[in-house]
Amino acid sequence: MTASAARPRVVVVGGGIAGLSAAAEAARLRPDASVVVLEAADRVGGKLRGSEVGGVLVDEGADSMLARTPDAVDLARAVGLGERLVAPRTAAAGVVVRGAVRPLPAGTVLGVPADAWALARSGVLDRAALARVLLEPALPGRPVEHDVAVGALVGRRLGRQVVERLVDPLLGGVYAGSADHLSLRATVPQLAAAAAGHRSLLRAAREARPAAAPAGPVFAGLVGGLGALPDAVAAASGVDVRVRTTVRELHRTATGWRLVTGSAADPAAVEADAVVLAVPAAPAARLLRAVAPHAAADLGGVEYASVAVVTLVLDGPAPGRGSGYLVPATEGRSTKAVTFTSRKWAHLDAGPAVVRASLGRAGEAAVLQRPDPDLVDVVVRELADVVGPLPPLLGTRVTRWGGGLPQYAVGHLDLVARVRAAVEPLLGLALAGAALDGVGVPACVAGGRRAAAAALAGLAGADGQRAGAEWSA
Repeated sequence: MTASAARPRVVVVGGGIAGLSAAAEAARLRPDASVVVLEAADRVGGKLRGSEVGGVLVDEGADSMLARTPDAVDLARAVGLGERLVAPRTAAAGVVVRGAVRPLPAGTVLGVPADAWALARSGVLDRAALARVLLEPALPGRPVEHDVAVGALVGRRLGRQVVERLVDPLLGGVYAGSADHLSLRATVPQLAAAAAGHRSLLRAAREARPAAAPAGPVFAGLVGGLGALPDAVAAASGVDVRVRTTVRELHRTATGWRLVTGSAADPAAVEADAVVLAVPAAPAARLLRAVAPHAAADLGGVEYASVAVVTLVLDGPAPGRGSGYLVPATEGRSTKAVTFTSRKWAHLDAGPAVVRASLGRAGEAAVLQRPDPDLVDVVVRELADVVGPLPPLLGTRVTRWGGGLPQYAVGHLDLVARVRAAVEPLLGLALAGAALDGVGVPACVAGGRRAAAAALAGLAGADGQRAGAEWSA
């Protein structure tokens, strides 16, 4: 072993929640190991970050995580944040149609309707589009045998208005991408599985939904914000976190791995027995180029979308109704989603109203190039146009996530399988992160844990191979 015969070293590249989860899992599985996290930024956490605006601590990235997928919630409890877990006070959301907010219909699978009558009651579609949906089970067709773009399938079976007013806004909220380019199997896997056995997409959507709603809330947050989770994971795991440390190269050695950090003029080497790469696709591709060129080529083709989050703190009650609303691109507005944050979370309701808005759709990069004051003006104007006059502003904040969200194009799952097949023979090396298995917090946590286990399993295999080689020699 490179670190010492008694204490192997595991290095995790990337200090987002996937990397921190990998590091914590490595420390748990191998308490005898030295676990090091190398993070290029000046802080850990990636897109989980909070800061004060208008005197209120508010998340700058994600503010909730799936509670029915237990990985992230369990992690929060394990690192001492269990008492701070909270459920949203309201989940009632709407969608803007011709300038008015209408309720999102119940019984959809990421916007694909499973209950045609709930869709009719919502008033989201016009009569002709609704009739198209109601007649869909009688249309000719065949089960979905290959991966397709979500928008293409839904448009073909249910009509473009369902894509434009429901599916695209919901998928755009998660991935900042277009439904016409996102993979069905990667983004809506439960619907893809059901559609493989049904000609009708409506019937497939009904099958994809659980027969009975699972117990408990769908989402969870933290008092103080999800931005508290990364630091808590790092502290509880006891791993060695090194910020402002960019890894420039990764090389295989006779006994493990060598990572090159520092500048080209003043490089430094970190030796490791096992490595987890938990960084976005582009830096992962760069590091893999010398050791797994085919995996690097695949990862280099993963595209990313940029988003901006504008936070407003208002001197008055929260505007609008419910938890917020989505804005379809067909409405011609720059804002794509609005969350009434202080109404959504009870612990924020005692102070001034907090509203968060997101901007940045696929193919609309120009709006994100505008200066911060202009983005604030756009959000304030478009918000007031939908909900009416706003209370005075106490504070604003603009957070830009450049290249923040990977785009799961058609065939993404095959790409991930190829990447892992190319990396798996390299004992002691594994990958994690949103570019692979999911952009949500639970998916990143689960992916980090799996990567740690894979890297350590490879480490054990490498140790056995080395011992055998020494014995035979």
